[in-house]
Amino acid sequence: MIVGVHPLAGFDKLLHYQVPEPLRASVQLGSLVRVPVGHRISLGIVGVEGPPKDFPIDRLKSVAEVVHPFPALPPDLLQLARWMAHYYAAPLDGIIETMIPAPVRAGAGLKQEKLLSIAQQLTAEEFAKLEKRAPQQAKLYQFLSQQFQPQKKSLVLERLGLSAAVVAALVKRGAIREETRRVERIAYADDFAEPELVAALPPTLNQEQRAAVSDIEASLASGKFGTSLLHGVTGSGKTEVYLHAIDAALKAGGGVIFLVPEVALTPQTVARLRSRLEAIAPGHRCVVWHSLLSEGERLDGWLALATGESRVVVGARSAIFAPIQNLRLIVVDEEHEPAYKQDETPRYHGRDVAVVRAKLNEAVCVLGSATPSLESYTNALNGRYRLLELKQRIDSRRMPDIDIVDMRIEITRQRGLTTLSRKLVDAMHARLARGEQTILFINRRGYSSSMMCPKCGHIEECQHCSVALTYHRADETLRCHLCGEQKEAPARCPQCGSTEIRWRGLGTQRVEEAVRRVLPRARIERMDADTMAKKNRFREVLGNFRSGKIDVLIGTQMIGKGLDFPNVTLVGLIDADISMHVPDFRATERTFQLLVQVAGRAGRGDRAGEVVVQTFTPQSEAVQFSRHADFAGFAAHEMQMREQFRYPPYRHMLHHLFRGANPEKLKFFAEQWAKQVEQHFGDRIELRGPAAAPIEKIKDEYRWQLWYFTASVPRVIGELNQLRNEFAWPDGLTQVLDVDPVSLV
Repeated sequence: MIVGVHPLAGFDKLLHYQVPEPLRASVQLGSLVRVPVGHRISLGIVGVEGPPKDFPIDRLKSVAEVVHPFPALPPDLLQLARWMAHYYAAPLDGIIETMIPAPVRAGAGLKQEKLLSIAQQLTAEEFAKLEKRAPQQAKLYQFLSQQFQPQKKSLVLERLGLSAAVVAALVKRGAIREETRRVERIAYADDFAEPELVAALPPTLNQEQRAAVSDIEASLASGKFGTSLLHGVTGSGKTEVYLHAIDAALKAGGGVIFLVPEVALTPQTVARLRSRLEAIAPGHRCVVWHSLLSEGERLDGWLALATGESRVVVGARSAIFAPIQNLRLIVVDEEHEPAYKQDETPRYHGRDVAVVRAKLNEAVCVLGSATPSLESYTNALNGRYRLLELKQRIDSRRMPDIDIVDMRIEITRQRGLTTLSRKLVDAMHARLARGEQTILFINRRGYSSSMMCPKCGHIEECQHCSVALTYHRADETLRCHLCGEQKEAPARCPQCGSTEIRWRGLGTQRVEEAVRRVLPRARIERMDADTMAKKNRFREVLGNFRSGKIDVLIGTQMIGKGLDFPNVTLVGLIDADISMHVPDFRATERTFQLLVQVAGRAGRGDRAGEVVVQTFTPQSEAVQFSRHADFAGFAAHEMQMREQFRYPPYRHMLHHLFRGANPEKLKFFAEQWAKQVEQHFGDRIELRGPAAAPIEKIKDEYRWQLWYFTASVPRVIGELNQLRNEFAWPDGLTQVLDVDPVSLV
């Protein structure tokens, strides 16, 4: 038996090996194996069966070991890896490493425990002899005979003060039994779990929900691939539609993948799924999958899915690679979120990969959002996806009232810059008095965006990046959020010596300080990357907020979507302009999505909600359309601009980034490369650039960029990648190709 193996050894090449007779029964396509590569042993995935061409078989080396008795990459994932390697112009070995969690590749050990139980009942006479001859053995036997189930060996020995030799003697005698059991480390099965998040029995669906569920169930019953876009306003009950679809898929014997964009959303989603599964499908459990789990939790979760012990996985972007058996349904919640895009090689988009994986399995993919991406919405309008709409909130709850505060007028009223408008402060006081909760959102951590001297105009900048340092008042430091540089905040201007150097702009810390001044008795918590570094901290904070132990929650984008807190009746957007004024054609779309999603956190219970939006540009399209949650109107307006400039979704975009220490060298080679691309492709690709990136330097590397526009990625990506591999790139220059990028900064 001869197989072709993709070694995970830093080069993208297929190598062939002979399979020794003892291993042949366990080697198949997708098996994770150890093979000799040069003078070392490397991991690899079996990709093909059969001998190589033009190479003597007797010179082939042999497979050294099979790591698991089942495929680490099922056939559909192997196909998906090859599609990704072509579409995203990424090395196949890197994609395989992304698909298989590190603990699985590392061969991390299983956690096991030894159990003791009675194997043979002793007569009274036999026990008396044992007690006289070996009192410690008798003590252990008597204890175990009083137990109704096997006991942990370590706890028994500790409790009775006995040694392992006592156990060994009784086992040898045949009086007791010692067995080893695998201990599964189940993520979120701890004190932070929220088991009562939803009713065990499904609530009655409204007419729109029933229509959506019926449509998805019909797609599942057909056994054919299909993609549906579930466009429902915030609070319309999209999660209930997902749960009914999951129930239908499980009853048909299928497996389910449920993707969420942020780790912060995972605990709530897991709690909902586990509560419902316990009622409708006893014995089914939900595996959690994301990068913040321990190695043991990731390994045991992967094994549960690969062996078929579990058929449901919920997690962030990488959960799309879970080894689910008989995959029938993929749900992508908040499908518009940029978090689904991987920002390092392989630069895949979780939503798009989900659609392809569903197609490979003849499964159903459901994309859900209150503010769909214009790419998905266009696919729905063009008939590539089925469009399912939920236009009303459940139980006929009103959409929150949205008040727009023009901060230009507020500055005049308060005679200077202010963090909180009078409208927002009054609304927070009213909520606190009524025992209701408030969420304040600002998509920038730290105290302020920069430190500036008003005397000479000096701004404290990062020495390694082309950005201003962010001021963190909690520890009086300046930090770069790109490279991590940190230094003490100066008391005097380093340039002119003025003591008037001060912060400029807003951050979560400054908002927290302002809230504590106006609400001294309120219980306030801040949620951002600085405060959530500790494992389980975000789950603890969300749990406290849900139970009413926190009055005001201040946070960044991690609290801006998906979360459901019935007692939240006020949401404040401190600075709605942060995401709007960036050099990105999607800036207006991002801002509209953010405003609608954050506003949707208010009024999800029985009480009406209110949203206060603070902005310096109240006339902008994003603000005005979001005020009425008018997605259709916004989409029509935005698509006119996209069509005029031939931006996505009218064409695909590819981003080519060049990095290096010498900016002149970067510019020269980027220009030479652009000429070669134009000469090779002609009008099949439109080039824009090369030009310096908006952030020209990061981590001491300068950055230049080039943009390609094309009607079809598959028709040009192979040639482009081959041309790239043949080009004479100089030493010290790194170039990265990103297909369908979501950020242009």
